[in-house]
Amino acid sequence: MGDELHRMTMLQQAAAIRSGDLSPVELTEHYLRRIERYDDDLGAYVTVTADRAMDDARRAQELLAGAARHGARGADRGLPPLLGVPVPIKDLTPVPGVRFTAGSAVLARNVARPDTETRVGQLLREAGTVLLGKTNTPEFGLPAYTESAVAPPARTPYDTTRGAGGSSGGAAAAVAAGLAPAAHGSDGGGSIRIPASCCGVVGLKPSRGRVSPGPYGDVSGLAVNGPIARTVRDAAALLDVMAAPTPGDPFPLPPPETSFLSWCDSEPRGLRIARWADPDPPGVTVDPQILAAYEKTSELLERLGHTVVDVPQPLGPHDRDAFTPVWAALAALVPVPDGLEGELQPLSRWLREQGRAVTGVGYARALDAMQRAGRRLGAAVAGYDAVLTPTLAQLPQPVGALRDDADPAADFAAQIAFTPFTAPWNIAGHPAVSLPLHRSAEGLPIGMMLAAQPGGEGVLLQLAAQMETALPWSEHRPPQT
Repeated sequence: MGDELHRMTMLQQAAAIRSGDLSPVELTEHYLRRIERYDDDLGAYVTVTADRAMDDARRAQELLAGAARHGARGADRGLPPLLGVPVPIKDLTPVPGVRFTAGSAVLARNVARPDTETRVGQLLREAGTVLLGKTNTPEFGLPAYTESAVAPPARTPYDTTRGAGGSSGGAAAAVAAGLAPAAHGSDGGGSIRIPASCCGVVGLKPSRGRVSPGPYGDVSGLAVNGPIARTVRDAAALLDVMAAPTPGDPFPLPPPETSFLSWCDSEPRGLRIARWADPDPPGVTVDPQILAAYEKTSELLERLGHTVVDVPQPLGPHDRDAFTPVWAALAALVPVPDGLEGELQPLSRWLREQGRAVTGVGYARALDAMQRAGRRLGAAVAGYDAVLTPTLAQLPQPVGALRDDADPAADFAAQIAFTPFTAPWNIAGHPAVSLPLHRSAEGLPIGMMLAAQPGGEGVLLQLAAQMETALPWSEHRPPQT
């Protein structure tokens, strides 16, 4: 396997480690070499934890050796499911003892305290994963591009003049370029699916409540942790690790009756799938190449035996307006060291100023308006098993094209025009996945998005796996791989 270890899927790596055909130390060293070789051009990582990664890999090797001493037939018993597999964590999520910047230069030297471990970080650690590092994210995860003052921009490996999207841009770039087999991401308005589309990988935003936000609060219900991977099966397996319910979660879902990975082993039949490609924000248009890909995806679904139905855009021109004050209030909640507010990036300062101006009553009204918009969306798709839309309205944009430091309001408007299809599913709390089904004439990835009913990750993954089999994207690889 040697120099091509990164071409193995996450599940193939896990199986090879458990069988003794692959050493966790060898695999970790392979990824660290690739990060050193390629990451200067990609901006995938804000912090590389090489020493921690090697310690994790050696511990995994010791666990394997201990299990093997009980006999070959018992070597698998009691071993974590992703033992020895590298999975980086987005730098919006603290890992105790590791540099934690939240994408901000004002936190460049910050190290996460011992008491800051999150539930999702704990689950990844207990699953046996190796921490390669913290992936790049924009300041506080606020924009749909990954361009901060603490790290180089995250770029799509298919064209490094173009951005990787945000806010999980570093995670998607790492997975696409073979700098990690899969990655942790988070999504409050599209932050997993946007970079997945830009970088040509699978990005799944789970249902509200599927992955615990603990021990932190989730006052808006918008954001959720989720997987980024090259294959649907890898995304499902990583979700199986992340989706452990925690007592006291604000939006609890009952645990699934079967693993999400097992859903990928059977094909769905005769699903009813709604579709639309008309954005709800006024004046937003969709790139013709994306619309062509949308039509091809609809034809694929029909060939697979599903019924595809045109549905009018469920949201009106101003139904999502309440998203902005909620987003701004969340931005204002982020603690900033005394005296350093002026060193934040212009968009962050603009959003935080708006957030501080939101009254308690105004915030409650915005949440109410968001819930009503979510119900409107949910009611429109209640009779369908899934929904098809483009992931993005535009192709991956040149680095700096969306950003406007001189006019943060124009910057925010440009982001909405780039990503009109993603945030409604955060508002409604439905699961949604971006699949790298198509390529533009320039060879850029074009993601198509599928959404499902709340709690419907199983059906969503089942359908996505069927589409991956019918129209595989594994042969599409960027130059680095």
